[in-house]
Amino acid sequence: MTATGLTARKAAIQSITSRLVRPSPVTANGVDGNGARPLATSEYFGINTFGVRQMRAKLPKDVYAKLVSSIRHGKKLDLDIAPTVAQVIKEWAISRGVTHFTHWFQPQTGLTAEKHDAFLSFDDNLQPMESFTGEQLIQSEPDASSFPSGGLRATWEARGYTAWNPASPIFIVESAGARTLCIPSVFIGYNGEALDEMTPLLRSSDVLSQKAIELLELLGDKGVFRVYTTLGPEQEYFLIDRGHFALRPDLVMAGRTLIGAPPPRGQQLEDHYFGGIPERVQACIAEVEHELYKLGVPIVTRHNEVAPSQFEMAPVFEETDVAVDHNQLVMATLRKVALRHGLQAILHEKPFAGINGSGKHCNWSMAIASDNELDGVNLLKPGKTPHQNLRFLVFLAAVLKAVHKHAGLLRAGIATSGNEHRLGANEAPPAIISVFMGDMLTRVIEDIAAGKTSKNAEQAMIKLGVAKLPEIQKDNTDRNRTSPFAFTGAKFEFRAVGGSQSIAFPVMLLNATVAEAIGEITTQVRAALESTKSVDDAVLQVVRKAFQETAPVRFEGNNYSTEWVAEAERRGLPNLRRTPEALRQLTTEQSRALFSSLGILTTAELESRFHVRIERYVKDMLIELHTLQQMVDTMVLPAACTYHGVLAQAAANAKAAGISVVPQVTEANRIGTLVEQLQQQRDALAAVIARVEGMHDDAEAQAKLLTSEGAGRMADVRASCDALELIVADEYWPLPKYREMLFPV
Repeated sequence: MTATGLTARKAAIQSITSRLVRPSPVTANGVDGNGARPLATSEYFGINTFGVRQMRAKLPKDVYAKLVSSIRHGKKLDLDIAPTVAQVIKEWAISRGVTHFTHWFQPQTGLTAEKHDAFLSFDDNLQPMESFTGEQLIQSEPDASSFPSGGLRATWEARGYTAWNPASPIFIVESAGARTLCIPSVFIGYNGEALDEMTPLLRSSDVLSQKAIELLELLGDKGVFRVYTTLGPEQEYFLIDRGHFALRPDLVMAGRTLIGAPPPRGQQLEDHYFGGIPERVQACIAEVEHELYKLGVPIVTRHNEVAPSQFEMAPVFEETDVAVDHNQLVMATLRKVALRHGLQAILHEKPFAGINGSGKHCNWSMAIASDNELDGVNLLKPGKTPHQNLRFLVFLAAVLKAVHKHAGLLRAGIATSGNEHRLGANEAPPAIISVFMGDMLTRVIEDIAAGKTSKNAEQAMIKLGVAKLPEIQKDNTDRNRTSPFAFTGAKFEFRAVGGSQSIAFPVMLLNATVAEAIGEITTQVRAALESTKSVDDAVLQVVRKAFQETAPVRFEGNNYSTEWVAEAERRGLPNLRRTPEALRQLTTEQSRALFSSLGILTTAELESRFHVRIERYVKDMLIELHTLQQMVDTMVLPAACTYHGVLAQAAANAKAAGISVVPQVTEANRIGTLVEQLQQQRDALAAVIARVEGMHDDAEAQAKLLTSEGAGRMADVRASCDALELIVADEYWPLPKYREMLFPV
């Protein structure tokens, strides 16, 4: 028996039972508890953000007008106003106790990056002063050599640039008493290569806007200066005790449990979903929300999710690039604040086997910016006139065309080693990308596709029921929680995105594919106008064809069923179950043509995305394999062998005492057999590791071997470890068990 393992595990449980709830800090000043009247959320919302309110109050009117116009119209910032803006931001930040600033950006790591510089400077007389110039606001030069580039940059090519994205508000991060001004930025290489996740996203937004405006003008909707996408990313996550987390090398290293026998009670009683939030968790979530509100992140929903110890929060819709930045802040704040409460936030897609994993449902739509009555119109929301509903249907057709043509590419956008454990299990959608439309809208689509309506667009819309069509946005049909891409009323819910992912990449792919489809529809409408004078009639003709062609990607049934897998194959839909085969969709001729024609990614930039992600898959898998091997060697086998020895000694003592019935022999033999089996499986695992690491110059070959053999060897090892966990005496098992982590006492 290893006293250390026994002491650590029991001590963690004892610590949890005696832990006090940390109170929420939401009080009168929004910072600490002095017994004063708590502030309403609206009174301190955005206090750490240099947003519209701060701009209007502090900037000169002409500078404010130019800055807001640049943001609203999606245009480049007038550099002449940069010094004034920088001076006002510096004064505001210093008044908030800020000492440093940083260009906050999103490299291809899935996380954010920052290099802090002090406001501290010195005048000509070497006297200290605070300084922040327009140049420092607009651009910075961090080292680019150590960030993933997928071959775009050599290791020795270190120069890279960050540039301020003025559309995303500047904010202040508070951490351990320090306050840092964060300037949301893009990250590019010396020659302008996109090294980050945000640059391609912004490019895709610009292209989609351009294509959508062209189509709207053709439809007769004038005065639109920008079409933007909106996003509302729901965030699922687990909260477990920090003490248990620290005792699990697999959670620490890989973010998920590589071994762990299922407890007698998991989620089968369905008692956690929407249940009362435990007090300690409630205090943690309230503080997370408090921190996010100060940063201007509009979280409005919190609840228990399906799995034990799983929770969810969701924001109000925002413009996509702001929503992407805010989701990164959500994940970072969850991790940081959970530690203050003795908890660990786990965002991995499948941290615990046998129960629900965590997704990030991205609710996506398109809206109009204009100086007339069209301003704010949601293009995926039905209207009240034949023309408005035809506009809704043509943009709906564009989305269906995009998903149908590029289902494989959209699957590549959600392809990670973590997400492949989740896809197709429990509540998560499968790896087959399909679209759910709902009963009523499906009938409308099928009637149009079948030609059951008049060729005259206005009469067709009337026959479909103009008065009823707006009801599509309401809950007139059941939701399909098995669909990876579902229309849920005025928006699509991209449910397949993983819980730990940066949403910038999958949303960029969605923007790009929809932009291409809108462009194709515009071309087809212009061609149809050669044979008809009515724009609406031409649009209906194109929409009818689009609905016919995209029928295979629409599916209203159970996406988890085995029948759907066969049906999807018959329809020609790709079923890309594993990450490497899904990522290959990034480099097809079709994908290259898409991105080069739209100017979103060069061929080199697109190839780099593939290489970064395939290398990340290999690294993630190797970390898991090494961690599992070490856990077997230093924890599982020692515990099993120790208990085996205890049983053997007890059996020997019983026989020496002349006892005729010695049940310890049976148990010792059972454990001995499992130990011997585990040793063989462990050696097979080590052999795969050696073979993979021997291919260090060929990431694709490594990924192929990890998929074909590595995952299987891990599953074998896990099965034996889990079997041992269920029969080794509890006091000898060194790892916190599922029943302890997921059901804290």
